[in-house]
Amino acid sequence: MEDEWVIKINDELIHVEDLTSVEAEHWKKRSIYRVPVCVTDMNKKAYKPQVVSFGPYHNGENHLKEMEVHKHRALLHFLKRSGKPLTCYIDSLQQVVQELKDSYDSLDPAWQSDTNGFLRLMIFDGCFMLEILRTADDDRQPIDQSQHAQPHDYAPNDPIFSNHGKLHLMPYLKRDMLMLENQLPMLLLDKLLAIENQEAKSDLLLLDCIQQYDEECINKLILDFCNPHSRAKGLGKCLHVLDVYRKSLLWEDPMLLKTRPRKAPKVSYQSGGDEIIRSAMELNEAGIRFKKSKTGSLKDISFHGGILELPLILVDDATESMFLNLIAFERLHVGAGNEVTSYIFFMDNIIDNVKDVSLLHSCGIIQNAIGSDNAVAKLFNSLSKDITLDPDSSLDLVHKLVSDYCKYPWNEWRANLIHTYFRSPWAILSVVAAIFLFALTIVSTVYGVYGYYYPPS
Repeated sequence: MEDEWVIKINDELIHVEDLTSVEAEHWKKRSIYRVPVCVTDMNKKAYKPQVVSFGPYHNGENHLKEMEVHKHRALLHFLKRSGKPLTCYIDSLQQVVQELKDSYDSLDPAWQSDTNGFLRLMIFDGCFMLEILRTADDDRQPIDQSQHAQPHDYAPNDPIFSNHGKLHLMPYLKRDMLMLENQLPMLLLDKLLAIENQEAKSDLLLLDCIQQYDEECINKLILDFCNPHSRAKGLGKCLHVLDVYRKSLLWEDPMLLKTRPRKAPKVSYQSGGDEIIRSAMELNEAGIRFKKSKTGSLKDISFHGGILELPLILVDDATESMFLNLIAFERLHVGAGNEVTSYIFFMDNIIDNVKDVSLLHSCGIIQNAIGSDNAVAKLFNSLSKDITLDPDSSLDLVHKLVSDYCKYPWNEWRANLIHTYFRSPWAILSVVAAIFLFALTIVSTVYGVYGYYYPPS
């Protein structure tokens, strides 16, 4: 008699094609993931929110419960300002509640069965996130001087939404909002904003979106808070805050792309695909110069004529967590791409120690806001654990070009000549003076010999 599991497998085998299509449709809806333990064990703090939870994964954790009171208060302000009853938001979200649940990978069965509790969680967390994002617009909004009211009708001494809160708490909230396990589906934020602006369109906080609500409105709101120096536009439909932030790091200005040289350098590919690129100091000794790219895009890395162009990167206390979560997202979300991971792999190769960081800093490529150059070197070395360079990425081509350039002895000889004799103006003057004196000596010798054999008549 066959075992039950054998019978079950045989039955499932009959419908395996149908099962594959169902699985593909299910995986297509996922965008928020739990980071595997094998990844989080290397740096647990980087993936776990420290101040606030968004979504079901970390909801109810003891160290995050203090923020629940502020979520409740933010919801009241949000509803009062929108002029819509809470039931409007509930009714609208009920139509897409299953899509919201499907956005989460490995959602706890308790949340799957408790639809009312899940909707409550989405509304509280979604409204609180929108209120946080809107703090980036405070400086552009007029303040009612007669009532001495802060923007968004919060009290001047509000612990979250006052100037004091923006200075001392918002950086921690921003870091938590860029964690993969702490995301909210973009569909939720879209629905909340669409309902809020359905009729009354006089809200100053969304002044740029009065004419017509679209996906770029929420993208702009997110970037104004998370990446205010970004000029990214036209990011299109995004999955969540982390996805918007990632696309802004990879965005390239179309106008600058038009002015970029189209002619690609010749490649002999002597280096081979498995060779590790040299460190920045070694590349410099081989005659390669470093230059800051015209854009801040992580994709704007190129090598031409012995010049390696790299984008400017600011390294601060939140850099490690941000990059680790972006790498985890690219690792877990099929179709996300591998650009951020490839960039980190490339930077780890050219940064080995303090000297490499100092060289890149002197070229305007690294801005160090965490202290010593040694800390920056350790940061990049730790980020690249268990990651590889995508062989189909544009950085693989740059890798081959740089390695190929270093193969020619003339490039290294020329670099040694420059480093030895032309490192400072005084060295250049000394070389020029020596050449001049040597030339005078030759002329004098030639003149003396000539006069010996051909004396004047």
